[in-house]
Amino acid sequence: MILLKSVQELERMRRAGRIVALCLEELRAMVGPGVKTADLDRRAERCIAKHGGLPAFLGYRGFPATICASINSEVVHGIPGERRLQDGDIVSLDVGVRLEGYHADAAITVPVGKVDARARRLVEVTQEALNRGIAVMEQGRRLTDVSHAIQSYVESMGYSVVRDYGGHGIGQSMHEDPPVPNFGPPGTGPLLKEGMVLALEPMVNVGGWEVTVLDDQWTVVTVDGSLSAHFEHTVAITGDGPLVLTHL
Repeated sequence: MILLKSVQELERMRRAGRIVALCLEELRAMVGPGVKTADLDRRAERCIAKHGGLPAFLGYRGFPATICASINSEVVHGIPGERRLQDGDIVSLDVGVRLEGYHADAAITVPVGKVDARARRLVEVTQEALNRGIAVMEQGRRLTDVSHAIQSYVESMGYSVVRDYGGHGIGQSMHEDPPVPNFGPPGTGPLLKEGMVLALEPMVNVGGWEVTVLDDQWTVVTVDGSLSAHFEHTVAITGDGPLVLTHL
């Protein structure tokens, strides 16, 4: 992975991150019963273009869309299409942008219409797991301090964290070293240093942590069919602590 060495590099990633945040807010406002995930994809494509960016996912390793849209038991990498959202669903929306040679990546899980208490609590816990991981992204800590903060909180709430997928370094490439697992003991892995940028993304299941990939070779689903939620931010490690680059 690269270490950002200048304010200019950081600002480029921040600008890419702002586009991601703007697009996610547009998508959040658009989500509702009857909306097709393909329509969300087209909205994101227009939003990214309007702000001068390029879709980072489209064509990446052959992925056929601008966003990932994963519904209910779909964990990540869902392909947008003609499926319509239904009242009571939850949908995870993942957006990546490339701008001036740098990338940013973030995701949210959005309730569709009126969801039950179980789904709402899952979404809240997953978002809080992300917040807890970000809080320990300080120089001098170890990478698995972040992993442990996520896992310990999620499991204390009665859920499981997906182990086959996790976060990643990000910068001039969408996926860079180091991989960032959402589980593990504290105090191991690379030392966190100023200038590192990580995409932190807990994926949390109501049931077991095991997942599988559908026949489309992309969509990851829970093996037991349980609900899953996903939140993500691109975060820079600075001398003043973690800096979230995918906030408005």
